[in-house]
Amino acid sequence: MRSLLPVAALMAVMAAAPQAHAAGDVLVMNSAGASLSVIDMASKTELCRIPVLREPHHVMLTPDKRDLLVGDSAGNELVDLDPNSFAVRRHLPVSDPYQLGFSPNGKFLVVNGIARAQVDIYDPATYKLIKRFPLPTMPSHMDFAPDSGMVYVSLQGTGKLAAIDLRTMTVSWETAVGPAPAGVLWHNGLVLVAVMGADYVAVVDPATGKLDRRIHTGKGAHQLFLSPDGKIIYVNDRVEGTVVALNAATLIPEHTYKLPGGPDDIVFAPDGHVWFTLRFDHKVAVMDPASGTYDTIEVGRSPHGIFMNPRAVVKCPGG
Repeated sequence: MRSLLPVAALMAVMAAAPQAHAAGDVLVMNSAGASLSVIDMASKTELCRIPVLREPHHVMLTPDKRDLLVGDSAGNELVDLDPNSFAVRRHLPVSDPYQLGFSPNGKFLVVNGIARAQVDIYDPATYKLIKRFPLPTMPSHMDFAPDSGMVYVSLQGTGKLAAIDLRTMTVSWETAVGPAPAGVLWHNGLVLVAVMGADYVAVVDPATGKLDRRIHTGKGAHQLFLSPDGKIIYVNDRVEGTVVALNAATLIPEHTYKLPGGPDDIVFAPDGHVWFTLRFDHKVAVMDPASGTYDTIEVGRSPHGIFMNPRAVVKCPGG
């Protein structure tokens, strides 16, 4: 792992004498380390760290795939990177960008401000604020209805899920789902919410907000991700140290993987491996879901969001 460099020094070195390695890189948000780790997919080694202001959490590719946005929540900015080289292009002032997402139609950028108890709707073309929703407290994760009409936001501090109508710019409903809800996933006409303060996934009717049922997975159910083939929903139980594979058609748990260290966010590699950030162990795990075996890679403190580009060619200083 290369030493951490100031942004100006890092960019100067990269411009002066860069050496590119084989294609394929992963970017990890070190939320307690004020940095982004660059990992070579082939060798599974950390190549370098890109400094940011304070507290990077989540990352989102723009709909046109031209910009990679990292939310630095405590730094109150979006860091815009080239998704193919991870070079920093610009810094956009945005209030408390903890989690961010684009509506499926590309018309809105939604930003959850977890510390400031606000959900902001931006014009993604200009990054101008359209509407601010004060939503107590701790709005964290989100997902959209496929028609882009609604966005569903978990409110960790009040144990609720909120539905925001993006057509009328109003809050349609709020419903109690359990203590400290986190990850949100729209799936097959239902909204699934991982309830971190308990041990289950809440299943909610998106039209009415009615809690339909609970699917028990493990303590600290934190995030959910649909596999690329649409057959499995992976639920990361951060406290339990497990990952539960739900059948995406039936929502019945089919397998439990032991993955200690606080599994959090996921990306899926083309070779079938699943990459996890481990918040408590300051590592990334690369797991073979067929066997459950995994390797780990040391990164910065409290890794959170993760982004993969199998075609990226990153030029780290001296790398």
